[in-house]
Amino acid sequence: MKKIAYVGCLGMIGVITTEFGVIGILPQIARYYRVSIEDAGLLLSAFAGVIAFAGPFMMLLLSRVDRKNIMALSLALFLASGLISLLSPPFWLLLVARMLPAFLQPVYISTAIAAATAAAGKQDRHKMMAVVLGGIGIATVTTVPFATYVAGVLDSWQSSFIVQSIISLIALVMILLLLPALPVMTKKSPAKHLTILRKPAFIRSAAMVFFMNAAMFTTYAYFADYLGKMNGMNAATISGMLLLFGIMGVLGNFAAGRALGRSLTGTTIIFLAGLTLIAIPIAYSGISFWATVLLIAVWGFLHTPCFLTGQAYMIAFAPEAPEFANSLSISIGNLGISIGTLAGGWVIGRYGIDRIPWAMGLFGVAALSLILLQHYLEKTVQKKAAIS
Repeated sequence: MKKIAYVGCLGMIGVITTEFGVIGILPQIARYYRVSIEDAGLLLSAFAGVIAFAGPFMMLLLSRVDRKNIMALSLALFLASGLISLLSPPFWLLLVARMLPAFLQPVYISTAIAAATAAAGKQDRHKMMAVVLGGIGIATVTTVPFATYVAGVLDSWQSSFIVQSIISLIALVMILLLLPALPVMTKKSPAKHLTILRKPAFIRSAAMVFFMNAAMFTTYAYFADYLGKMNGMNAATISGMLLLFGIMGVLGNFAAGRALGRSLTGTTIIFLAGLTLIAIPIAYSGISFWATVLLIAVWGFLHTPCFLTGQAYMIAFAPEAPEFANSLSISIGNLGISIGTLAGGWVIGRYGIDRIPWAMGLFGVAALSLILLQHYLEKTVQKKAAIS
């Protein structure tokens, strides 16, 4: 059980390094291809968009395939994407290469989580999920800032994709060597999976996850450009800020993983509310170095756990189809990432980069409103049940 979770975590590091590793090098890519920062942002938003729309269908299509094979195929696509990208292809081909592994990204994550939690007791399931999703925090601490640092030192954005390719290769080898065959023991028909789409509570939870992820990436997608233009930081300092952001994210993920066992809704609300409120000081951070450092530390602590809390929250409303719910959660979350990134780019183009934290706050308020409405409706149903 633990071995599966840790191997799944390693693969997650490769997945997240490929998806988010581009954030720190967007300004370099924009300069190289002579495109605007908003157009360069398509490398993230298009990736997330493919996940959003293809993920559920791919999950249904591959729901009966051995989990080890799915995980290996997914990492092979991530490796291929990195190798194509480091060759500096035309921008359109770079965009296509980025989109290629996105078709299987949610399948990998949902499969890794399902494999890790299948043999776990009820109390340990959130812990095993936290181990797999811990790869998000680890990647933001290590590989994402390291890839940005290497690209800055060598003044070569291509070197970032070399780092991404090496990580994907290591993860692929570990999956092939360490994991046993993981056949799906309980095979459900697609119709059985789709029944969760008729549940209003699940639909509300999905909308909340969408707005929460949009809030997370409206500003974070342009992290490097924002710190460079608004806080006057160079590439080396920005990579250090990414490292700090990631370290605090790991700590936040650990805290959230422990808190989820006590209160799923309460933990989700606390981190979401914090993420929403942090938009205000981000907007007024200015050029004070130490104030910015403190702000990024708090921001990272609140940001990364939202992946875990949102995933757990949405799955909780579909216990009869956890793998499909996992896939939908990832797809809905990435739709939020795509829309949030596009919204951030639109705000930059129309109003300036200094305004994107306000868009982040608006998406956060929308997500908070939905989760509070869900909580109110649940309490109302419980009171009626108690009376009857």
